[in-house]
Amino acid sequence: MSKTEIDRVTTEFYGAFDNRDGKAADVDRIRRLVLPQGVIVCTAPAFTAYSVEEFIAPRERLLSDGRLVEFSEWETSEETRIEGDIASRFGTYRKSGVLDGKPYEGEGTKTLQFVRTPDGWRIAALSWFDRP
Repeated sequence: MSKTEIDRVTTEFYGAFDNRDGKAADVDRIRRLVLPQGVIVCTAPAFTAYSVEEFIAPRERLLSDGRLVEFSEWETSEETRIEGDIASRFGTYRKSGVLDGKPYEGEGTKTLQFVRTPDGWRIAALSWFDRP
């Protein structure tokens, strides 16, 4: 059951950025999936550490102001290890959309740290890097 729930939370996380077919991205769901004190770090192309709110704000703007449309991001491989009430997931992902009127594609690696809370599995931390 734990792996199934972690798979669901991960899929929901990636899906939060989807604005294909004119639908609005639901980045607000990040607030439910990631602990309020969670840490989010991008290591490349530039190292940046975010709070949950610092992570959400620019993505919400970018996905709703018309600059990035038809965007989606999805996991392409993963390895999950669960030990009691903690879990770690290491995976690769791809993304695509239209940025400023031009096709946009990319890929990278994410690692997510999960904890089991009274409300189910939540993301405590995540880190990623985009491949050039």
